[in-house]
Amino acid sequence: MERQAILRLKDGTEYRGFSFGAEGITGIGEAVFNTGIPGYQEILTDPSYAGQIVTMTSPMIGNYGISEDDNESNGIKASGLVVKKLYRGPVLPGRISLDEFMKREGVPGIEGIDTRSLTLHLRDHGSQNAVIFPEDRRKEAEELLQSFPEITERDLIDGVSVHRKIVNPDLGTGFEKAPENPVKHFALIDYGIKRSIINCLYKRGASVTLFPNDVTKEEILKDDPDALFLSNGPGDPALLHGAVDLVRSLIGKLPIEGICLGHQIITIAIGGKTEKMKFGHHGSNQPVKDTITGKTFVTAQNHGFMTVRSSLPKTASIWFENANDKTVEGLYDESLNVRSVQFHPEASPGPEEAEAIFDVFMEKAR
Repeated sequence: MERQAILRLKDGTEYRGFSFGAEGITGIGEAVFNTGIPGYQEILTDPSYAGQIVTMTSPMIGNYGISEDDNESNGIKASGLVVKKLYRGPVLPGRISLDEFMKREGVPGIEGIDTRSLTLHLRDHGSQNAVIFPEDRRKEAEELLQSFPEITERDLIDGVSVHRKIVNPDLGTGFEKAPENPVKHFALIDYGIKRSIINCLYKRGASVTLFPNDVTKEEILKDDPDALFLSNGPGDPALLHGAVDLVRSLIGKLPIEGICLGHQIITIAIGGKTEKMKFGHHGSNQPVKDTITGKTFVTAQNHGFMTVRSSLPKTASIWFENANDKTVEGLYDESLNVRSVQFHPEASPGPEEAEAIFDVFMEKAR
């Protein structure tokens, strides 16, 4: 029997639908929308979505089920999922349904609402906290929503980072293995790493040492890596004072490279600033222009914060910019030996044409 559920935004707007996934509980986080069509599993298990409720703009979600080999981490990291229509039909052998996956992971979802209306509301009024709840928990949900901190007040990194050093982590079935004779060695700080990023480095013959987010300068230099790599992750980079201080202390000692949150940390470390976007870039169809070649290509993205172009030091150059809104999508500073991109060149999900960025990262490692 279908159970009614409600999605309530911080500004009081409500959408009524039906519960799926973990029922009878509340899910709370910042509501964002993702314009991708496939890839719901990778989105849900991407640690960058920690603390967020994801609305999928594609009208039907769940068509091909869930394969354990496609997880980007060890489980669902998003706080909830909003869809217009949930697919409830059969899936291929060896797969489970999206509904079953979310039940197992204890994450609530809501279907049957007008996701186009919700997306337009978030686009016009901005991403904001929201809660999914059953009607009988309204009072509790409304109180929770009113007291819940904004994404700019939440340090989400400890909940998604590893807590010990891992040399060449095993990514599991369907992913590359660490190379036996690596050509480069990357020290990779985990702020919420996707397995596909490590996979792209393995494919190019690089070994990886994964460090927790509270690693020290001495621990990294002791490993004598060819480059320091900063991963993607959730939340506001302006809260990560320790990460910024660490990167700043290593500038000039190692080549430093980053993706997404790593790009934002580099921005602050070299003297720039970041700011929250109105509704961010979430999806697999964001056009990005390479300022060096003049070519434009399509990328996968997931971020709610951006580099403030005017704040960058004069020695920094814009590597990429968004073809839609001209926001900074990548930078480099040859004098400091830093280079980073805001988008996700590993895709997963998304177009693979940006994966060549990893070739540049390999080349720039010493």
